[in-house]
Amino acid sequence: MIEILIDKKENEKEIALVENGNLIEYYIDENESTRREGNLYVGIVKDIIKGMQAAFVDIGTEKNSFIHLKDVLPKIDETKQKMDSNLKISDAVKKGQKLLVQVKKDSNLQKGARVSTHINLPSKYVVLMPNTDIITVSQKVEDKKEQERLIKLVKENITKGNGAVIRTSAVGKEQEIIDDIKNIENKWNKINQKFQKTKTEKPMLIEKAESIVEKMILDLPEKAIEKITVNDKEEYQKFQDFKKESGYINETKIEIQEGNDVLDKYDIKKQIEKMQNRKIWLKCGGFITIDKTEALTAIDVNTGKYTGNKDMEQTVYKVNEEATIEIAKQLRLRDIGGIVIIDYIDMADEKDKEKIQKLLIEKLNNDRTKTQVEGFTKLDLMEMTRKHICSHKEQK
Repeated sequence: MIEILIDKKENEKEIALVENGNLIEYYIDENESTRREGNLYVGIVKDIIKGMQAAFVDIGTEKNSFIHLKDVLPKIDETKQKMDSNLKISDAVKKGQKLLVQVKKDSNLQKGARVSTHINLPSKYVVLMPNTDIITVSQKVEDKKEQERLIKLVKENITKGNGAVIRTSAVGKEQEIIDDIKNIENKWNKINQKFQKTKTEKPMLIEKAESIVEKMILDLPEKAIEKITVNDKEEYQKFQDFKKESGYINETKIEIQEGNDVLDKYDIKKQIEKMQNRKIWLKCGGFITIDKTEALTAIDVNTGKYTGNKDMEQTVYKVNEEATIEIAKQLRLRDIGGIVIIDYIDMADEKDKEKIQKLLIEKLNNDRTKTQVEGFTKLDLMEMTRKHICSHKEQK
């Protein structure tokens, strides 16, 4: 049973995704109105930076946003072709030019937002990519025949000149995908028309991105969410409206417990406190430590109290195996993004390393964001990357 719990306070919202009483994702949304990632703006080119093949774009924020040449040119399939090295940013955009851009990475204390003219509009079964002919399937769909069927179906039903990423939720679906394409293309047409009709020379917000919970609903399998519990009338009405308009959560019960702390359910608060710890104990007696830096996240695996049996290799493998399961869980729970380096206990047998890598990939498949396991380095460190679900200050 999957539930979403939303505890709204005066200045923030706590959001918990719970499966069978276990906390699997947790966010603190301190100010939803300041979150910009995924938003679409009318941007005005302010400066051309020839040496960096980039430009600064005003989207109405305190700091100008940054756009690279490759994010201005038509989107290409980089596995099949390369960007023309002779192209220059001054050929692609001009100072004062109006652009429709999407925020790909939010601003921080040091830098403005990163934006692109390559628009991604997510829906339940596809992510629409206007103005490109690229149609791909999520890497999590491994069946070749299903991949081919899905690509053929989307090509037959999408408007020429639009591309898409077909999501894992599309597996086995047909009419639902056709309807979904129609709905998301209608949304894009309205956005594009609004942009084309905009005569202002000032930046402005065109379309706000999905909220954290709306994104959860889009990402999770159909009918997976049994209940959404809120403690605020406004939030309750918001999801009732979303239910009617989207049709995605028709069978989901929306419940209000006005004035209550909904996170008291399932001892969620205790689980939240535990996820703040640097050290996480494993059932076998070993433990992992998680340390974040600006460059990467380092995870160290230790045997701790576990002595195992007389076979040292088996003892080491047992701790590494249990640590792998916990690491995949913690990456999702803490929404750890960027480069992740895992220092496993040394394994002499290459087959054990292969099994651990395979297990990590398998457990990361439960994550709803993109992960990439690169494997063991020459120093026997596991290297991987994970994309943040929320890249702003709503996750602590």
